[in-house]
Amino acid sequence: MKKFEYITKKGLIKLQKEIERLENIERSKISIQIAEARDKGDLSENAEYDAIKEAQGLLEMNISKLKKKLYNARIIDKKQINKTRVSILSTVKVLNIDNKIENIYTIVPEGEADLKSGKISVKTPISMGLLGKQVGKIANIKLPNNMIINYKILEITFNEI
Repeated sequence: MKKFEYITKKGLIKLQKEIERLENIERSKISIQIAEARDKGDLSENAEYDAIKEAQGLLEMNISKLKKKLYNARIIDKKQINKTRVSILSTVKVLNIDNKIENIYTIVPEGEADLKSGKISVKTPISMGLLGKQVGKIANIKLPNNMIINYKILEITFNEI
């Protein structure tokens, strides 16, 4: 069974550029390093050669993983998103009912999360607790440490992400 991973257009472009960088730049660097290590003599006792070959294996594994992610990627159709409820790609302004602190979260696909800019993965407990809720509703979110956060949804917006 195929496991699709939803992604934004920006996320898709970023993924494609990363694959291109790894294939065109990093592969070349490793090939040069392997050639240099090979020129140093006996490969059976050449720790530098072994380390570079291991790095090459890790690089190829990473490229393979990213290509699989690209193959399974499906761009999110913003036209099909219900804009009256919290969903992927929505920016949600919430009020923590217990401490009266407001937070703003943008819910993004898993690979595009960036906590510094307020983008949280759709698979986090906070996102999962907010999904489907409308403005004015309360979301009781249980965190992994068994703590409960009670958020009131103040505003839902959709911007280009």
